[in-house]
Amino acid sequence: MQRIAIIDIGSNSARLVISHIYKNGAYNMVYNQKEALRLSQKVDGQNLLTEEAFTSTIDTMRSFAHMCKIYQADKTIAVATAAIRNASNGGELVAKVAELTGIQLHIISGNTEAYISYLGVINTLDVKNGIIFDLGGGSTELILFKNRKILESVSLPLGAVNTTGMFNIRNEMPSNVYNDLNAFIMSRLSQYPWLKQNNLPLIGVGGTARTVAKIIQRAKKYPATKIHNYAYPVQTFRSFFNKLRLTNLEQRKKISGLSAERSDIILAGSSIISCLLEATGAKKLITSGCGLREGLFYDYYSKSNNVPLIAKNILERSRENTLRLFESDTGHAHHITKLALAMFDGWMELHKVRKSYRRLLETAALLHDIGITINFYSHARHSAYMIQNAKLFGLTHKEQIITSAIAGWHNGVSKNYFKSRFYKEMLTESNWKLINKLALLLALAESLDYSEMRMVHTLTPSFNKKNAVLTVHAEHMPTIEMHQLQDHLSWFKKTMGVELKVEVIQDPEDMLVDDEGESDSALDRLLQELDADKPQKQA
Repeated sequence: MQRIAIIDIGSNSARLVISHIYKNGAYNMVYNQKEALRLSQKVDGQNLLTEEAFTSTIDTMRSFAHMCKIYQADKTIAVATAAIRNASNGGELVAKVAELTGIQLHIISGNTEAYISYLGVINTLDVKNGIIFDLGGGSTELILFKNRKILESVSLPLGAVNTTGMFNIRNEMPSNVYNDLNAFIMSRLSQYPWLKQNNLPLIGVGGTARTVAKIIQRAKKYPATKIHNYAYPVQTFRSFFNKLRLTNLEQRKKISGLSAERSDIILAGSSIISCLLEATGAKKLITSGCGLREGLFYDYYSKSNNVPLIAKNILERSRENTLRLFESDTGHAHHITKLALAMFDGWMELHKVRKSYRRLLETAALLHDIGITINFYSHARHSAYMIQNAKLFGLTHKEQIITSAIAGWHNGVSKNYFKSRFYKEMLTESNWKLINKLALLLALAESLDYSEMRMVHTLTPSFNKKNAVLTVHAEHMPTIEMHQLQDHLSWFKKTMGVELKVEVIQDPEDMLVDDEGESDSALDRLLQELDADKPQKQA
């Protein structure tokens, strides 16, 4: 196992994250620490970081170094961005940090910062084209990408902290100051005509973008607490910003979702977002909880594990990572998935579920047993909770909830568990009907590998007006699997509206043939065997 520490010294705050990379290639974050530094405010008239900046940074780095030692970090990757990059004595601070803490900070350029943030976004958001803005304390990085590839990027010295100081809007923002600030920001953005990309989403990275999304979620009483991949229209932002502009510092400290440490710089940060919306013509904002630190991790992980730097399919990569985190033997999960998808594809005319939902069944099938890590009993609902909260990229919040419910029902319908406000407000009755159908397919698939011996190697589903037929191809008679399957026959009839007939095709030497030379229904044969074993009633 490798332990990787990543340190990011920004203009507003410093962060340390520590992640484990396990022998099977799975990875997860195990520690996160944030310290407010406000380095952009600790620069004197000669563009020199003050003594206070040196002291607070060194103290924070000592704390980070101590945590790296406790977690036995094998490698530490530490970067410094705008505040230290732009200060005349930034190099001196870096040297002091190395001398006193042992941490070697690397000052990265604005273009490098933009690229690394892009890596964090493109590996965690399923967006083909867009404009990323990484709004920090002392700079904003802008990245235009199409077909998931960077076309343009720039780093501007406009951040929430330094812009607050420049226009003295820590407390409030009078109309004349707002007009001056707006004109100042737009004049800088107008130098980059490539920003005008009507209808491309604007993707926000950094504390300001996350805070705005959190405030909007709280105001709307959004039932989920996830920020990553939270999307909202430009009109929603305008409504939020128009109200924010009229507040003073004390009023902002009472806004739900806005932390006290950010309440003085949110006006400037939101003003920058407002101008970006105007300059780009975007109609939608998407919040990314992943950026620079995640980009640094993916860069290291791709090199050390020989995988592509940019994932071809982010959902596939993230769910495989989740599976490897909680399953020592992933073969059963992949086999169940193969069987479930075979039934989905073969019975599309029967279940009438749109093909776009196939990937939700695939994800639920792969992860349906991860709850066993907590407790085998009721593991389906444990799996549902874990899927609901897993870092699954490429799904909307609602899609992830649907996926969790599919897995949660794979042992049978249990709506009581999903009566919480969270599920009730996110899902409609039609969503529950969809979940019921896909959970049924997953339950059938699990029954067909109940022994986990892969005895059933392929399936041929078919459908006529009277019956759904499932032809099971197996090397030997899968007796246990057929017995488990019968528990779901009434569920199938109730959900699909037809009876399910199951037939087994075995290797020739093991094939059971009836008097007319045709194979019996495996389920019928099993039921006959069970009936034969029952004690006979006394006459």
